Amino acid sequence: MPLPFRLLGALAALVLSVLPSSAADCAFRARAATPVVSAVSDYRPALKACVSTDGARAIAIRTMAVGGEPVALLADPEALTTRLERLACWTCREASEDELAATRMGRAIAASAEAPGVAHRGFLENAGLIRGATAGAFVTGDLCPSPRPLDRGFFVALERTGARAPVALSISGLWLTRHPADFRWLAAQRDAGALAIVWVDHTFTHPYRRKVPDAANYLLSARADPQREILDTERLLIANGETPSLFFRFPGLVSSDPLMKTVRRFHLITLGANAWLAIGQKPGPGSIVLVHPNGNEPEGLRRFATAFAKGAIVQPLEPLTAAPQ
Repeated sequence: MPLPFRLLGALAALVLSVLPSSAADCAFRARAATPVVSAVSDYRPALKACVSTDGARAIAIRTMAVGGEPVALLADPEALTTRLERLACWTCREASEDELAATRMGRAIAASAEAPGVAHRGFLENAGLIRGATAGAFVTGDLCPSPRPLDRGFFVALERTGARAPVALSISGLWLTRHPADFRWLAAQRDAGALAIVWVDHTFTHPYRRKVPDAANYLLSARADPQREILDTERLLIANGETPSLFFRFPGLVSSDPLMKTVRRFHLITLGANAWLAIGQKPGPGSIVLVHPNGNEPEGLRRFATAFAKGAIVQPLEPLTAAPQ
């Protein structure tokens, strides 16, 4: 009988920094001498049901080699969290899409892939998950490629809401490669307990050309390679010691039916927003709030501060993993 996709209850609440010693030996964090995409090799999408030597269960959605060591990107299919572990600590078998469909992860992937957004001629706008299942707000910040520095003041203000302030950061590979000091600062804030960051895949190059219609822009550009854009961002995060999440956000929130199917095929949850503050959308209970703390959109950050002060950003702030049903 196939193994069920349900982690032991006690295990689901653990994080890598507090794992017992035997499990800590299995936890993996890349410390590549050169933290670039090529440091993570043989990177492959997967769907495997895995059980560890201590009986824990998880789903492997990626396998890879880092420094010659086999590693898996594992997902908790109910908590929607991810972690990197050494494959030697797990016994895995091929799993089916039907098995995945019976889990919260499978339902979240399917629901986001089927959320229609706004249909235009030739493209979709804001398809995917746009509202969370709880009353609190979900703060998301896009780190698109930008010549400007990170707006660290936004994060410092966010930290005043309490320890481990939750924020989901949609990161592009080019932003990371061009802003290594800002990236390290964010990781340090997380490690100090000030922020709880969920890294959302926002493509590697974030394709965009000014004055080109949306139907031929972003990932709909003729030369865009969606698979490479998605997977290379994950590889770069891993090479830099971080863990990709189960979430993906399209550049410009522009997609299409085939692109939505591509994201679903990689077992990711498409993330939209119903409160992109800079374009005038208003937050409310359960809103997925969108700002750009990459220096490109100061008006959105100003509106966030105003909405937060007025209580329109509903508290408590929620981690993105709580957003899907």
